[in-house]
Amino acid sequence: MGMVGGGKDAFIGAIHRHAAFMDGMVELVCGALSINPDIAVDSARSLFIAEDRTYLNFEEMIKKEAALPADKRMDFVTIVTPNFAHFAPAMMALDHGFHVVIEKPITFTIDEAKQLKQKLDETGLLLCLTHTYSGYPMVKQAKAMVKDGVLGKIRKVYVEYPQGWLSKLSEREGNAQAAWRTDPKKSGKSGCMGDIGTHAAHLAEYITGLKITKLCADLNVMVEGRMLDDDGNVLLKFENGAAGVLMASQVAAGEENALKIRVYGEKGGVEWAQHEPNTLLLKWLDQPTQILRAGGNYGDRLSSFATHNCRTPGGHPEGYLEAFGNIYRNFSLTLAARIDGKEPSKEMLDFPRVEEGIRGMAFIDNVVASSQSDKKWTDYTV
Repeated sequence: MGMVGGGKDAFIGAIHRHAAFMDGMVELVCGALSINPDIAVDSARSLFIAEDRTYLNFEEMIKKEAALPADKRMDFVTIVTPNFAHFAPAMMALDHGFHVVIEKPITFTIDEAKQLKQKLDETGLLLCLTHTYSGYPMVKQAKAMVKDGVLGKIRKVYVEYPQGWLSKLSEREGNAQAAWRTDPKKSGKSGCMGDIGTHAAHLAEYITGLKITKLCADLNVMVEGRMLDDDGNVLLKFENGAAGVLMASQVAAGEENALKIRVYGEKGGVEWAQHEPNTLLLKWLDQPTQILRAGGNYGDRLSSFATHNCRTPGGHPEGYLEAFGNIYRNFSLTLAARIDGKEPSKEMLDFPRVEEGIRGMAFIDNVVASSQSDKKWTDYTV
């Protein structure tokens, strides 16, 4: 693996490295870890990256890595820069034959995301988008149960993602993470909905297997002086006629990352919350609620997709890092199978791709357009 961004002054880069290293399948061999040369060099040294593979910009890294023998060069590059700096390194990596892992949202604009898909179609290379929450075993269990018709036809979806960390004007108080996420030049046309609303929308589509077809959005700037939305509510319509409600807020004072989803069908519903990620509640119309638990020793009652992504026996907590690790593990297993000329299993292939990235960018565009419109419903265009 090579890495663009993610130096010692960054947050998400270290999370990616923990996730990638979790299963012993990935080695970090090179990096352009910061636009600050001192930070780039110091960060690489602390990560034991060789001096001759420590680069000061992604252009140099990709060109020099491509010139190395096939058994020496990186196999893929992970891009963990702010949103506006995703597209250029991703496209250049694909142009030089490298697979890509990329933070969400995938690009700055939907047009850039579509260009990446065109390049992927041309090259046959892999792209993994780190929509972390789809990596949780019990999220995968919920998806499998919906797909198998356990709940019947899906009718209603509630998904919420409240945070409280932007309840103050933190971007003016030296908080670097807040500064770029609330800057339209670096984050894009949406703040809260682009940052965490996309996660909620992806989770709703991932579990239900249904695409959003219409929405009605209300975006708000609750903290005076902020340039982008920090709160929003969205009514959803899905392709089978199901209705949904999505809430995302970064001014829900006191909340951490309280992501939660409920999906209801004709026969029953499921409920999952990130604060208790090993638990899936299964609710029935005509019998008591059941509690399903994640764990590697529950293979007799969980789907193969859930057990494939369980790392420990039941009762041992698995959380955010493990879910992130599952995204990397499935991508790495798929890439390794391809390198070895083997066919990856359907469980290995279960990681977010460029198509989800395009839908995420479309979600941002449609939510912003809807919030600015006087129409009740906005058709969901991609």
